[in-house]
Amino acid sequence: MNDWQQRVVALAGMALSAAAVQQLARSGQVLHDTVTETLLNSTLNLTPDSTLAVYGSIDEVRPGLRTLIQQMGSSRQKDLELTRYMVGMIHLSRRLLANDDAMNTLGQRLEQVSRQYHEFGFERYRILESLAGIYREVISPLGQPIKVNGNPVHLKIESNQHHIRALLLAGVRSAVLWQQVGGKRRHFLLSRKRMLETAQQLVKLS
Repeated sequence: MNDWQQRVVALAGMALSAAAVQQLARSGQVLHDTVTETLLNSTLNLTPDSTLAVYGSIDEVRPGLRTLIQQMGSSRQKDLELTRYMVGMIHLSRRLLANDDAMNTLGQRLEQVSRQYHEFGFERYRILESLAGIYREVISPLGQPIKVNGNPVHLKIESNQHHIRALLLAGVRSAVLWQQVGGKRRHFLLSRKRMLETAQQLVKLS
């Protein structure tokens, strides 16, 4: 993959996270259960061979690519809430990258959860709870918290709260990856067309 393709894949990971947060907050469930698995794996894949390997394959990020295309295309298709979530993820990731202590703590705690997940087979709800704790204790204090809107009936359920925070952590992970492969905020203004065309090309790959 070239640089632009890698950046767009990472953005698609962010879009996937943002859409999953929105779905869970509004309906109490993520539309496709495989999305949670993709994002869970992306958070706990600490030594990926490539940007795409973070998520598995194009198939795993295709829903995120479609969301990204909608967000970057016609203004009538844009969802301002999803944009706000993604902007929040980028903001927190920038704060994270500038804080060595937070980065070290995050790495240590993710290694611990990764072992629980991959080596000891902890149940998913326990992994989500652990990731939610990492988001709450390591990521949230770094900057303006991401305010999640939705149905209060679903938002007050503790397991949904854990799930949402774990999804937000995955989004921040993708935002960090986006910057590591050269993503810049100015690209949204100066290279929007190129990013959109790249996403449109990637979504067609099999």
